Amino acid sequence: MKRLKKILLWFAGILAFLVLLLYITGYDYLLTAIRTIYFNGHVTAFLEDYQYFDNRTIQNGQAQPWPVATDYNKIKATDALEAVHKQAQTVAFLVIKNDSLWHESYYEDYGKDSQSNSFSMAKSVVSAALGKAIMEGKIKSLDQKVGDFYPEFKDGKAANLTVGDLSSMASGLNWDENYYSPFSITTRAYFDPELDKCILGLKCVDEPGKSYIYLSGNTQLLAMVVEKAVGKSLADYVSEKFWKPMGAEHPALWQTDKENGRVKAYCCIASNARDFARFGKLYEHYGKWNGQQILDSAFVAKSIAPRFPDSPQYGYGWWLAEFKGKNVFYMRGHLGQYTIVIPDDKLIIVRLGKGRLANTDGPHSKDFWVFLEETYKMLGQRSPR
Repeated sequence: MKRLKKILLWFAGILAFLVLLLYITGYDYLLTAIRTIYFNGHVTAFLEDYQYFDNRTIQNGQAQPWPVATDYNKIKATDALEAVHKQAQTVAFLVIKNDSLWHESYYEDYGKDSQSNSFSMAKSVVSAALGKAIMEGKIKSLDQKVGDFYPEFKDGKAANLTVGDLSSMASGLNWDENYYSPFSITTRAYFDPELDKCILGLKCVDEPGKSYIYLSGNTQLLAMVVEKAVGKSLADYVSEKFWKPMGAEHPALWQTDKENGRVKAYCCIASNARDFARFGKLYEHYGKWNGQQILDSAFVAKSIAPRFPDSPQYGYGWWLAEFKGKNVFYMRGHLGQYTIVIPDDKLIIVRLGKGRLANTDGPHSKDFWVFLEETYKMLGQRSPR
């Protein structure tokens, strides 16, 4: 018994030393990572992790349920699509055709009202908020300098950094986009309760506005600019300008660095497939929602076109692709969260899940192409009208 007590005391001492070492070295945010992620059996952020963090609420107003197509769910998912759903652990798959619900599939214990983490799909929402702030005259244009809002970015290369550079992933900031290293700034930003310090300590190591490099820190800094420009939390602004006008059926949650803190704007809106699809419809209709222009059409057009010819996969907050000669734009998040829009066919596809297939050689994941290909096969089975 004494021997066991000594062993336990020895382990407790080692543990206390390690905790102290984390605080001394500035890696104490890893304690939150251990509690929220690693102790839940994961090595990176996971679909339900919003439940372990503080959140702000994106309030909804009068719900506007989606119209339902006359042949809703009459065409079953193809075998190939179901195989991918199983392999990648899809929890929700939704198809909207001509602004009406055409197909829905849910898996495990998820349903139409279930919330899950969108991860970087939130970047498109932040870009929309930027467009709204410009539309309202609270930000001058995509060319307004970040230094006008945060003096930390007034000198050196950062003096040329614009809000448009942040939205189009062309900042030149020294950010390490590594989701699996516990010591990367991406990991720190996810768990550190002082997110502002993390972001305001960034430096422009390359000239802004010259080339595309995907960095989550860009979106976080952009959100901080938008919040300062509009004078309210981003969750409240998105609620007022988008979530309520678009008739979201449920409130959403946006993770924060601490209670009543800064939203993790580069990620982490928890909602459901039907409500995420509303941003697809808004951009498909160039900012118009049921006859009301809630986002400037010119801003939408610019957002869904590439800024740089040598990086045709990205615009301003939206991923871009081509499928069978048709333009595609989409929101994308960690572990294969998608809101995909093919405007030529008035088609929106939302997929939410716990994983994805391995990347292809290009910028788009293999499962992305499967979701497109198999959805069109399903549509091809519709009866002629």
